Amino acid sequence: MTRSSETRATLAPGIVPAHVAGMQPVSRRGALKGAAATLAAPALPALAQTPTASPPPRRLDQPLFGAVSWTLGNGLRVVLAENRRAPVAAHYLFASAGAGEDPAGKSGVAHFLEHMMFKGSPNIPSGAFSHTVAREGGQDNAFTSRDVTAYYQIVEASRLPLMMRMESDRLRTPLIPADELESERGVVLEERRSRTDAVPRGRFREAFDAAMWGREHWRGRPLIGWEDEIRAITRQDLVDFHNLHYAPANCVLVVAGDVREADLRRWADEFYAPIPTRPAPPRNRAPLASSAPESRIESRDPAVRESSFLKTFAAPSATWGEKSSVDPLEVVAHLLGGGTGSRLHKALVETGLAVGAGAGYDGDTVGVGTFGVYATPRQGVETARIEQAIEAVLTDLVQQGASEEEVRRGIRQQTAGSLLALDGLGAAPRLLGGALAIGLPLDFVEHWPKRMAEVTRDQVNAAARAVLADPKIATAGWLLPA
Repeated sequence: MTRSSETRATLAPGIVPAHVAGMQPVSRRGALKGAAATLAAPALPALAQTPTASPPPRRLDQPLFGAVSWTLGNGLRVVLAENRRAPVAAHYLFASAGAGEDPAGKSGVAHFLEHMMFKGSPNIPSGAFSHTVAREGGQDNAFTSRDVTAYYQIVEASRLPLMMRMESDRLRTPLIPADELESERGVVLEERRSRTDAVPRGRFREAFDAAMWGREHWRGRPLIGWEDEIRAITRQDLVDFHNLHYAPANCVLVVAGDVREADLRRWADEFYAPIPTRPAPPRNRAPLASSAPESRIESRDPAVRESSFLKTFAAPSATWGEKSSVDPLEVVAHLLGGGTGSRLHKALVETGLAVGAGAGYDGDTVGVGTFGVYATPRQGVETARIEQAIEAVLTDLVQQGASEEEVRRGIRQQTAGSLLALDGLGAAPRLLGGALAIGLPLDFVEHWPKRMAEVTRDQVNAAARAVLADPKIATAGWLLPA
């Protein structure tokens, strides 16, 4: 996977069906939820009956990864999630700056800088970083989300010091060579053309977000940036962004794998601690507007064969609004649209109105979160019938509430997936780093299953009413064949 495709993967909804790809964002805990579907399958009880395959039961209060954390003198937060299952290490550096920090009128700076960070540093020539990782038998990549930019390598554990040496070098002083700026701008623009401009659902989602939030609101502009603003980004814009946001105190280093704490402390002191201290900037996200610029949009496209409906509501997040609603809203999203047993699936798919329907919640973010419902109608079904059916489901949930049984079932299915996160190296650094980089504590991830198990029916119903009954901002949209 290229760096650019990794970057745009932050827009692709990994937990929704392919027929609505590009229309609903995925939260950082999507990996846990996706795993839950596998663990809930009927075949698992048979596996559990095999004595040699049954691990000791996990206590509910047991940390998910058992990570340890400390802070260097220059403010860099270091996290280690030790995992000795294989002699491999994953090295992730998160900058607490994503597309949401792009300066006004200069959307795309965070993502453009991510590309230019591979163009060399004082001791690593342009292009040599990835070549070195590949030569050592590893993999490297980077991604930009709305809240963070992250750079990572996965290598044989003994090669970790080399990765730390190279990453710390470009964190301190990336070259951002002027003579490579235009060629890389062309790469970014081509990425935008291939992944947004040439994709009907990508164009629709971009227009939808701008309609709901405003073209220049941090949630309304695309992660990759508007084309005219990408073309106007200067080298000085990139240098200024790096100087402001890539301070050690504004970054989080997460290492997972076959690494000892004493070794990581020594290497962090050797490679990262000498980077000069700079203050971490505040995150000045624009506040929620009093209303959406457009509460409804409709787009017709000759390249579209299946209609798609999307409705999104402003919602509390882990950093904004009624923060205690975050875990209950995860349950609301699951019982509304989390698979074949969900209310939307029963009301739309099982009745023959739609080929797919679901819900999603993005609450692990800086600033206001989003809650969305979506559907793809069957051929010949009128759009009005789809909206009426969805509205009936939402109204019933608001007025009658969720049952104790479906709340407990939803929590079991979601938290079961967290166990599969322990099987690979990728989940620990992404979940831990993503949380810390937006100002949340380790416990937000480590004890997520325990918190979810403590969610009550009353909390779920109160959260549903607060978001769905009287939304602060909501926009509905249709993407239709021409």
